[in-house]
Amino acid sequence: MTSKSQRFSFSFLRHLGVLLFLLFSAAVATAQPPKEAIFMQVSNGPAQSYTIKVLGYRTGGDFYADIGAFARALRLGSVFDGSKMQIDEAYGALVTSCIIREGSEFVVIDSVAGDTGKRIIQLASAPSIKQERMFLPLSQACRMFSLWLGREVQFDSSANRIGAELGDQGQDASLRSIGLLGNETTPAAEGADSGKNRGTRVFTGKTVIDDIRVETMANGIILRFSASGLKTETSFLRPDANGVAYLTFENTGGTLSRLSRSYSQGPLRSITPLPLDGGSMQFSIVLDPKAMVIRSSSFRYDPATNDYVVSFLSDVDVEAIHRTEKERLIQTRLSQDADKWKLDALVIDAGHGGKDSGAVGTRGTKEKDVVLNIAHDLGMFIKQKWPEIKVIYTRKDDHFIPLNDRGKIANRYGGKLFISVHCNAAAANSKVRGPEVYILGPHKTQSSLQVAMLENSVITGEENYSESYKGFSDEYLIMSSMAQSAFAMQSTELAQDVLRRLGREGSNNGLGVRQAGFMVLWTPSMPSVLVETGYLSNPQEEALLRNRQEQTRIAYAIFQGLQQYRTGYESRTMAAGYNR
Repeated sequence: MTSKSQRFSFSFLRHLGVLLFLLFSAAVATAQPPKEAIFMQVSNGPAQSYTIKVLGYRTGGDFYADIGAFARALRLGSVFDGSKMQIDEAYGALVTSCIIREGSEFVVIDSVAGDTGKRIIQLASAPSIKQERMFLPLSQACRMFSLWLGREVQFDSSANRIGAELGDQGQDASLRSIGLLGNETTPAAEGADSGKNRGTRVFTGKTVIDDIRVETMANGIILRFSASGLKTETSFLRPDANGVAYLTFENTGGTLSRLSRSYSQGPLRSITPLPLDGGSMQFSIVLDPKAMVIRSSSFRYDPATNDYVVSFLSDVDVEAIHRTEKERLIQTRLSQDADKWKLDALVIDAGHGGKDSGAVGTRGTKEKDVVLNIAHDLGMFIKQKWPEIKVIYTRKDDHFIPLNDRGKIANRYGGKLFISVHCNAAAANSKVRGPEVYILGPHKTQSSLQVAMLENSVITGEENYSESYKGFSDEYLIMSSMAQSAFAMQSTELAQDVLRRLGREGSNNGLGVRQAGFMVLWTPSMPSVLVETGYLSNPQEEALLRNRQEQTRIAYAIFQGLQQYRTGYESRTMAAGYNR
């Protein structure tokens, strides 16, 4: 007979188990990446348009767009470090970057060349970070891209579709002027009653100081008190003999702890907010007179950004400082460019492996064995000839590596080139022979499609392959090809250099660089090629490919192609760096 204490224990454990299950289910649901999407119709001009998905998630009836996906849909490059995203555009002569930070409602627009003023666009809310991606409400994302690019980017709620007009005729100079720092134009000066001035924003509500930004210039310091709400009455007291200045706001709020600043170095020592009677707020600004001789100070209100701007100017040789700083920046940039463009890490991917034999010849020659030998020989030549270069193998032995992991390995270890080595097969034609080199892209011939399908079919042997590759659709191939377009020229050149060295007497497959949707090339963020060293389905070529000396010769031919590519690539990119 069960006692009351035993029944209590069973009941407690049962309820505890249910609670743990619910918590686990909630955690799994939270960890799932956003799965919803909205289509974007992008027009580049007359009869030039495409439709693509923008990923995101929905909560509380609002759709939150993945900003990285939004940028890719507009064919813009982006970099995200986990808290800050930079998006670059170059539709015309003006090349600008859009910088978005986690927790900040302010978006910074700046010229890549530094030849135009910065712009600040204020969002209704700060972006959120989920699953290492940045999200904004769809209306805010459309507004941000529209103001930044000066083009029409709008959401049509009735059609549940985003429309983007990117053609040159769609530029709106007034949109691109919004938020321009230093623009003190007022509606009255530009004829506000005409309704044509779109460069000045309207702010409502009580004044709240949200943030303080400090800009250190060659000849002084600029403090920007960023505010939301209506413009308020402000008074500024210039620095006294001890370097203390005061900025007072009437009827203004703000979080004191967030607005307090102290600095251990430089001419600016501290900024301290103090609430006053009647709802006012005063900031004491302490400067170090020994670190900077203050020649003048000024205050102004910027209506374009709703910033209250305080400037402290010093009595220095500005031209000399600018010249020294410019020389330092040029030297730093050249050094960074040299390091960036050095081919200091090469990734060698031996196709197939382990339970996946790849193509098998009539004499039982397995593709996985042939390409592993070639990969080892290629790595040996690189280490002997270029000891300063790191060689990264996706596999060093007869081990199975899933396709989508191979590119991740290349990215993780900082590869600068990705070479995937394979053998081909044509079941319907045992006479075709010869090497081929592929780059990523939609297939243009039926034979390219068949080769890609053969190499991609390996995924069916992987555990849970339907889950691992459910996003690898035709659309994903198009997006990956667009992402790889930054490396298209280098990949094509590398493929041509390798193919020239691999030429084999008796080849009859129509030599030439080809493109197809190889999954192994979808992930690497670097110039990438796939080398088909020959056809195991051809008895004569199988005899060559299984010969150990021939394998070494093939590896050396690939190395010679790499050698030719490296010489031209580094000389051109370094020259371009110095020209810049």
